[in-house]
Amino acid sequence: MKQIILMAAMAAATLTGTTVSTYAQKTVMVGGAAMYPSKNIVENAVNSKDHTTLVAAVKAAGLVETLQSPGPFTVFAPTNAAFDMLPKGTVEMLLKPESKAKLTGVLTYHVVPGNWDSKSLMKMVKKGNGMAKVKTVQGEELTLMMKDKKLWLKDMQGGMAMVTIADVHQSNGVIHVIDKVLLP
Repeated sequence: MKQIILMAAMAAATLTGTTVSTYAQKTVMVGGAAMYPSKNIVENAVNSKDHTTLVAAVKAAGLVETLQSPGPFTVFAPTNAAFDMLPKGTVEMLLKPESKAKLTGVLTYHVVPGNWDSKSLMKMVKKGNGMAKVKTVQGEELTLMMKDKKLWLKDMQGGMAMVTIADVHQSNGVIHVIDKVLLP
């Protein structure tokens, strides 16, 4: 049922012209670096000083090639500060080769298929009477909601992350910077 709702919302967004290609895409600054809409997710992320941990994790999980593919992908990108909030030693443990499957699960839990700008996500939340669920590439759901005119995500553990920078357009999708790491 929830997947049907997401698919219907995707179709409605496309039919009503609310896809990202409808909007003028501009270069956004993230982590002190310009994020160019003409570059893919990985090409931009490697330049952000705020996402060095995420980039290291993507490399360790072997997801670079995937996130350079045409996609499209919507990535909820935790900052270095978000990774620093995890219990001591968690990041180091996840970056070990023997933890690759777990790391891949955590990272793909931050990715939703499609090109979902904030306007489309907020419309989904409004249509869902304040909440909407999206299925991640990892396979589990994230709950989207609005609070104080900001977009928030709730993970399967009940953890909450706020979108701090929305609509960082890429050639193969969009990134929304978040302030916490989401856990499946």
